[in-house]
Amino acid sequence: MYLIAHVCAKITVVPIESARTRSMNATRKRILDVALDVLGQKPDAGMGEIASAAGVVRRTVYGHFPTRADLIRNLAQQAVQEIAAVLTETNARQGAAEEAWVAFLAGLWPLTHRYRVLLALRRGEYGEEIHSLLGPIDQDLADLVQRGQDSEVFGRHLPADVLSQLAFAAVFTIADHDLSSRTLGARAATIATLLILGVPEERAQALAEGQP
Repeated sequence: MYLIAHVCAKITVVPIESARTRSMNATRKRILDVALDVLGQKPDAGMGEIASAAGVVRRTVYGHFPTRADLIRNLAQQAVQEIAAVLTETNARQGAAEEAWVAFLAGLWPLTHRYRVLLALRRGEYGEEIHSLLGPIDQDLADLVQRGQDSEVFGRHLPADVLSQLAFAAVFTIADHDLSSRTLGARAATIATLLILGVPEERAQALAEGQP
């Protein structure tokens, strides 16, 4: 009898715990999403401002992220996962390096407005940690640019790691301006970064238009 009661107790408790977990995960996701918007407008915004914008009390934010550094770290990890997924899909394709870069930009552009704040945070007090988290992505981009240099579709005016970082940063700079002016877009980012990488303008425009 005790065993049956014990099993029944477990059966009734599990759904309650699952619902609570779902609620906590939803709150955590909302805080992260709101934090991206708030920090995107004001990179030095405090936890109280983020809590207010998310419609929760400060204690709730601190319950999920004990420090502001924890919140920034989670945002960076989320960004790295999404950008890495785009890179993985890009690297799975066979083709010239310049075409791979265009494919990467096509997948990256929808994420730029969300994560452009990381560029500002990377230059601040969290720079070292964000730089470390982005390390694998930086290396993959450098490898892609190196492949383009080896096949002579990208210029050799700078080392591959420096050139890839310039092009990567330019995407977010263009996205930042596009958010306020709506005069730029993925096409502008594609052409500009291809020019940075040393692709001739006519070829860059053709690639941006989807011409092989």
